[in-house]
Amino acid sequence: MLITDDFLPVPVPESLSATYLVPVTGLPRVSTKSAVAALAGRIAEPVHGLARQMLDSPLMSVDTRPIGEFPELPPDLLTAFGASEAQLDRLAAASHLVVVQAEYRPGWPPAHEWAARAVAAAVADAVGGDVVDVFGLQFLAPAVALRSLPDERGRIRLVDWVLVPYSSDADGLWFTTKGLRRFGLLELQTQGVPDHLTRAWGAVMTGAARRLLRDWTDGLAGEEVPAFVQLPVLATVTGHDIAVAYGNPEQHGATAPVLLRLELDPATDPDADSFLSLRPPAGHPGPDGRYYAAACATLFAGIQPDVRYARPGDAMSRAIATARAGLDDARARFVAGKLPRESQLVVKYGLPGEDGPEYVWAGVTSWDAPERIVGVSASDAASDPTVRIGSPVVVETSDVVDWALLDGTGVIEGGWTQAVLDAGERPTP
Repeated sequence: MLITDDFLPVPVPESLSATYLVPVTGLPRVSTKSAVAALAGRIAEPVHGLARQMLDSPLMSVDTRPIGEFPELPPDLLTAFGASEAQLDRLAAASHLVVVQAEYRPGWPPAHEWAARAVAAAVADAVGGDVVDVFGLQFLAPAVALRSLPDERGRIRLVDWVLVPYSSDADGLWFTTKGLRRFGLLELQTQGVPDHLTRAWGAVMTGAARRLLRDWTDGLAGEEVPAFVQLPVLATVTGHDIAVAYGNPEQHGATAPVLLRLELDPATDPDADSFLSLRPPAGHPGPDGRYYAAACATLFAGIQPDVRYARPGDAMSRAIATARAGLDDARARFVAGKLPRESQLVVKYGLPGEDGPEYVWAGVTSWDAPERIVGVSASDAASDPTVRIGSPVVVETSDVVDWALLDGTGVIEGGWTQAVLDAGERPTP
């Protein structure tokens, strides 16, 4: 095996397994094969055929067991990963579990996951129940589980299979992925992420997972399963990677790529998991958190600073007026916690400069007083050396000229002034 400074050898497991549960009250009155047959036309044929084949092979087992024979599923973790009270109530009332398990070799397609999820969803759909993904500790409605399966071209949304939970400590946020081990790859982690990058860095991690998963499965494409796959030490992440991972390839934009260094972080406890850590490239000056903020600013390039200012009556003035008219509603939704899930509110405001105002963006962290916004800068200001990516800022609401909601794909609402700039109408002083 060739080992160089440019590649990191990552061990490959001999086999992979998937386990899904369907809680039921009493014994199910439908056979598994008939339930799977009923999916004809509802999922892509490659997966439907794969599920039928594995169901008839030693690679898959389907058993119905009294619920007491299975280890208790932790309600607190199920809740943390999105379980509703109704789903937990149905689990508590269940007398049996239909247990679907499958095994397969590492590589693409991940037949064990696709087939096991399809069979479990078929059973749950037939009995009017839920699917429990044991690996992800997630409840899935049958329709949701079926939608997550690949289309006729084998494409999936990675966010349906890989989660990105995070926790906080004294050094910032600790992000991990939860789902890459389904495919045999070690989970990713990043530590010391600034608090204001909660949503943005989760999207970056998802995009990085998509890129590394492609490299991983390319390394497993041969007839024989190798002992190691060599992954590039410098992983390249683009806006396209993020958009594809979220199932929106047409929204990828033309952002510059970002480099992240891959490091193996082996577990010291034999019962703990090893990770692949994402870090700034070697030699990057300054703290890691600043690099992560700059990476987010690069990948979500829909919020760029603008040093021009608008002439009265032109398109830019109309854009600013539109943004200001919706500012009160944006604040009300932010304060009430009614913004779309996984979205980030940002505002654009003016800084005084020698040649006129410089307009920069800031992520909103709190907006308790209507006249004052507390946030963090999303860009470096040319006119004020104290305003840097990730630095705290206090913005007077009267100075705001635009606002936008961002998610992993870019701007989903607002950004009227940016639309004018993108259209090529840049008023001059």
